[in-house]
Amino acid sequence: MKSKILALSKNEEFKNLLKQKKITNKYVSIFFGKLINKDKKRLNISFVTKKKIGNAVKRNKIKRRLRNIMNEAVKNIEINFDYSFLVIAKSSMLNNEYKIIKETLFHDFAKIK
Repeated sequence: MKSKILALSKNEEFKNLLKQKKITNKYVSIFFGKLINKDKKRLNISFVTKKKIGNAVKRNKIKRRLRNIMNEAVKNIEINFDYSFLVIAKSSMLNNEYKIIKETLFHDFAKIK
C-alpha cells in the first residue's frame, strides 16, 4: 500500500504554515493551516528537529518515531487532510517512552478539526 504521507517541499509552504495556527505540548509544536494547490487525498506533513537537540543519529531517531506515529494516526484517528502540518520536535522526545508520546500526539491531532 502506498503511503498517505507527503512531505512539504517549498520554503514558502514552511513560512506560510509558521504564520498560521499552532498547538504546543511537552514533546512537539504543531503548526497547521490550509495551503493552496494541496493534494486532499494525502496527508501533507513535515517533521523538523533542531540541531540543538543532538547529533544526526538522535535527530533521525526522533523523525523516525514521529513518522511511525503519524502512519498509525492516519489509520486509527480521523485527521483532517485539508490541513498541512509542520511538526517541530522538542528535546524532551528523546527521554520519554514511545507510548506516552504517541498518546499525546493522537490527542492533539484529534483536537484539530
